[in-house]
Amino acid sequence: MTRPAADADPAPATAPVHHQVLIVGGGTAGITVAARLRRAGVRDVALLEPAETHWYQPLWTLVGGGQAPLRAALRPEAEVIPPDVRWLRERATAVDPVARTVTTATGRVFSYGRLVLAPGLSLDWDGVPGLASAVGHDGVSSNYRADLAPYTWDLIRRMRRGTAVFTMPSGPVKCGGAPQKIAYLAADHWRKRGVLGAIRTVLVLPEPTLFKVPVFARALEQTARRYGIEVRLQSELTRLDGPERTAVLTDHTTGNTETLRYDMLHAVPPQRAPQWLADGPLAAPDSPYGYVKTHPHTLQNPDFPEVFALGDVAHLPTSKTGAAVRKQAPVVVANLLAGLRGHPAAARYDGYTSCPLVTARHKMLLAEFDYDLRPTPSFPFIDTTKERTDMWFLKRYGLPRMYFQGMLKGRA
Repeated sequence: MTRPAADADPAPATAPVHHQVLIVGGGTAGITVAARLRRAGVRDVALLEPAETHWYQPLWTLVGGGQAPLRAALRPEAEVIPPDVRWLRERATAVDPVARTVTTATGRVFSYGRLVLAPGLSLDWDGVPGLASAVGHDGVSSNYRADLAPYTWDLIRRMRRGTAVFTMPSGPVKCGGAPQKIAYLAADHWRKRGVLGAIRTVLVLPEPTLFKVPVFARALEQTARRYGIEVRLQSELTRLDGPERTAVLTDHTTGNTETLRYDMLHAVPPQRAPQWLADGPLAAPDSPYGYVKTHPHTLQNPDFPEVFALGDVAHLPTSKTGAAVRKQAPVVVANLLAGLRGHPAAARYDGYTSCPLVTARHKMLLAEFDYDLRPTPSFPFIDTTKERTDMWFLKRYGLPRMYFQGMLKGRA
């Protein structure tokens, strides 16, 4: 086996370069699918990914909460790309599913027999007026950027009094529990430091409840009450003035707005599909965020069955998490292989996703559920609806190990 070949500085090609399977995106979904395809014996697999660093993003919340170093979340991209997968270090800019081609930023064109779309999503910092210019300084941070997660922890550990605001935008976001997990970690730290009573903590969520699954919603309501957090449901951040340190919150049930002065603000930006996909022929017509039209069970595009989508970019009625990818990847690979052999797609994805809900240092709930919001616990002999220390250690140490040594190698 050889390490992945890489096109470092490719020259424009006059004719499309063909690959049996072309994967767009070298994140969790793309690498996991590539590894499984190679294990299944598919020889011609190419992967489009311009980044040189691979991030295990679920750790960013713990970095922001002072419970993990940032270096634990990263690996060089070259180390995680499976052997014998062709690494094309380019950025996709267009797809033509009729011609079966993908165009890159350098103008190169690649054709494919099967296409797997896993480019992740885009963070729309301009989606909230004032956020782009404010984030990263003067008390505004976000764990949704690796370089800012340490700044979140710096703000939390330095705070002694004042107002802290934690926000989540409307629309699907990756790791839907992360916007509130950091609020609980911050409040727990302030409680242990004896300053929680001097800090007003406001959690702003666009949803009607703290969590979609009722049993976990009730548990999180108790957590918020324990910390004295003011929870604003069906509300969101709609404007930010960094120099003045003021945030405008809009209540979508009444239309009323409130201007809140903050000392610290953790913001989650609105999120959407990459623009080249949102503007292209594969976008779901009913997705205002441009996510790829995807059959909820086979993970194929209904109009172009040789195209598969998984992970954050897929338009699916489930949460966008790495745990969802772990269940989606085997389905994509099985159905892709079936198509190559002339068989119908028989593998089915049931919407499984998981959200490790960290509620304190060394405490966590593990929410697992399917499309119907039915709990689907991996450990049925353990009550993961209760805060548990072992579940926190699973998140901090067990899941990263499973990710790097299992998922990314096609083993888990």
